[in-house]
Amino acid sequence: MTPTRAIEAILYGGRWLILPVYLAMLGLLGILVWYFLMDLWHALPLLQNISEASLVILTLKLIDLSLTANLVMLVILAGYENFVRRGEFGDDARPEWLGKIDFAGLKLKLLGAITVIGAVDLLRSFLEVDQQSDRDLLWQIIIVGLFSVMALLFAVTDYITDSAHAKLHQD
Repeated sequence: MTPTRAIEAILYGGRWLILPVYLAMLGLLGILVWYFLMDLWHALPLLQNISEASLVILTLKLIDLSLTANLVMLVILAGYENFVRRGEFGDDARPEWLGKIDFAGLKLKLLGAITVIGAVDLLRSFLEVDQQSDRDLLWQIIIVGLFSVMALLFAVTDYITDSAHAKLHQD
């Protein structure tokens, strides 16, 4: 084996170093599920006397945790598939979207999910407006707005890049 091939083999094999990160993220997913179940468990005895606003706030909190868990799962599966190796899940178990998300698509999905999570949290803050300072609400609005603009800019950039790439292959 030539030195160049040896270096390439080491670099290519180095992709496995990210595996502990994905495994740790599974632990994080377990923590999110735990929080979801505990929030639901603590709310069950209160459901008889809960106000509509409190029920909506609880629902938004659970949706927020669910979206965050989905985001973690997306990063684990798409990251593993894109950077480590193609998973062999079997035809029935393999999510349809899995082979279709490249790094650019993963960035867009991440920004979109973060924006939605921020928007859900902002909605929850508006429902609890009496417990929020104007400054905190303003910052939440600014952050959600910035993430929305960033997601839009990434989408436009990817569209332009894909269009230019397609045009090059047509010529």
